[in-house]
Amino acid sequence: MTSVARVAVDVPLPHLDRVFDYEIPQAMAAAARPGHRVRVRFSGRLVDGFIVDVADSSGHRLQPLQRVVTDYPVLTPEVLRLCRAVADRYAGSLADVLRAAIPPRHARAEKSAATAPSTEGLPEPVVAAAWTSYVGGPALLGRLASGAGEVHAVLTCAPGGGVDPAGDWPALLANIAVVAAPHRGVVIVVPDARDLRRVDAALTSALGSGRHALLTADLGPQRRYSQFLSVLSGRVRIVLGTRAAVFAPIVDPGVFVIWDDGDESLSEPHAPGWHAREVLALRAHLCGGALVAAGFTRTAETQLWLETRWAAPVTPRRDVLRRIAPRVVADDSSQDAGPARLPHRAWEAAKAALGSGPVLVQVARRGYVPALACQDCRAAARCAACGGPLALGSGGGSAPVCRWCGTTEVGRRGGAAGPQATALSWSCPSCGSGRLRAVTVGSQRTAEELGRAFPGVPVVASGGDHVVDEVGQEPALVVATPGAEPEAEGGYAAVLILDAHAHLRRTSLRAGEETARRWFAAAALARPGATAIVTADAASPAVQALVRWDPGWLAQRELAERTELGLPPAVRSAMVTGSPTAVDDAARELRSVARVVGPLPAGGRSAGRLGRSDADQLRILVTAPRSSGEALAGTLHAIAATRSARKDPEPLLIAVDPLDWGGE
Repeated sequence: MTSVARVAVDVPLPHLDRVFDYEIPQAMAAAARPGHRVRVRFSGRLVDGFIVDVADSSGHRLQPLQRVVTDYPVLTPEVLRLCRAVADRYAGSLADVLRAAIPPRHARAEKSAATAPSTEGLPEPVVAAAWTSYVGGPALLGRLASGAGEVHAVLTCAPGGGVDPAGDWPALLANIAVVAAPHRGVVIVVPDARDLRRVDAALTSALGSGRHALLTADLGPQRRYSQFLSVLSGRVRIVLGTRAAVFAPIVDPGVFVIWDDGDESLSEPHAPGWHAREVLALRAHLCGGALVAAGFTRTAETQLWLETRWAAPVTPRRDVLRRIAPRVVADDSSQDAGPARLPHRAWEAAKAALGSGPVLVQVARRGYVPALACQDCRAAARCAACGGPLALGSGGGSAPVCRWCGTTEVGRRGGAAGPQATALSWSCPSCGSGRLRAVTVGSQRTAEELGRAFPGVPVVASGGDHVVDEVGQEPALVVATPGAEPEAEGGYAAVLILDAHAHLRRTSLRAGEETARRWFAAAALARPGATAIVTADAASPAVQALVRWDPGWLAQRELAERTELGLPPAVRSAMVTGSPTAVDDAARELRSVARVVGPLPAGGRSAGRLGRSDADQLRILVTAPRSSGEALAGTLHAIAATRSARKDPEPLLIAVDPLDWGGE
């Protein structure tokens, strides 16, 4: 009797988002089982696919499978169910999600996996003493140690520069894994390679070598696939990785941990644009598992979890914070800036701290002069070709260059060492002036100025293509962009946060949240009791939260404002971008299930993804009650499927719950 394989083919067209039946040849009967990767003929060409089920018969005339590619069922039923749920939530296709969930096959890795030895048993779980510094910490670890399911928590980590155990966040995450792994499989997701190295070292210290797996694209194809197979086979019960590790095929999954969920690296840039935080929350719900979202601050999404009582807070005790948190001072006297554009108080703090250790200087952007404006009317200087922001390169001797498309504003005259420059080919569209001024000063120029202001003191720059992981205890000035701050042995003697105005004046939905995340992350690297100075008005809510070291208060305020205005995450949202005709057609169908705002200009970056000029592209912003999120996603998928089926030449970009809804 002929068996039938039901195959999810790797074809991302929305109208083909379903399984297709193929005949299993007798020679492949033993190998063609659910979960195996196969090659099939589809629409006249060979494509990859995964067998999701095997049936006895089909009502269609079938083509045979061409080949069974893998020796292992790389797509487990649990991961398949998760991928289908993610595709449905984000109005995408299963093929797109599977491509992110399962790494490409590597034959050599597959052969070596068959003879790989099993890992030894895990050490006896011990709850770290540092959890007593947290309100709710012992209760959380106690429930995880007992194997309890559906434990959801938002962990706000203490600062301390890694010196105090309460502020050693990699060790805390490792301890969660050690305590939970004897009962359920553990998945830990971090934003980038730097965080991965820190947690990897903490897990190795707690468990020993070879008792956890790493899943990240930086490993290379062979090692990544080997690690994937070790997880699939159950030889390891703890997985650590970056964004795509949310789909790790861990045996008996049950505990999921995510660090710094506000980091944009955790948002998938390709269709359907899922976010690691939401995927882990969905996976915890589907398998009845535990979820811990940890960070120095909270996002509006995790605050919503707390206010709906889906999760419980775990926060540092106030007496612990008084002992280890930095002394934060707000100083907005930028008009009185002394050498190296440092306000007097920041200058004095740096001078005093350099006698005992390194000083961290956080600047908003990398480069030399990364933002320019009209000298006369202060309007932002934009590229005539694409509308992107203009910047000056190293040394200021070059012509202004567009940061988006790289076009050079040729014909520049006048000196550029100071704050003003003139570009013959640029003129302000508002006032007609051709004079430019610096809006912000980048990390490169800041490092130059600090080197001249503190002669004899080493200056370390970290950012862009050159990121430094660690610095020692010796006095040094460390100039870093947000997210590239090195850890200092023993913590920083002082932290200076410059360019606060550049953070606070951003016009995006997450501007306040992202500002707080960057400032708290930098200040948390200070040694206990050290001085941290932020060059901003003390009346700013982000500054007030930093001074009191109370990110929870700021998250409550942010969520309350968004709820009042009907903004995400209080509602489900989407952004649809395309030609006027395509956007208008989509808007008509969406108005029956959601509120539609627009059409609006698409903006340079959004339009660029469609390969069209800015003038030709529009977008609509869509919101719906959270209870109607499924209906919204279903309608968006139906719109995409209809356009795909009729081979509509007008492209349409759909993003459900995008990272910065309404932004460019």
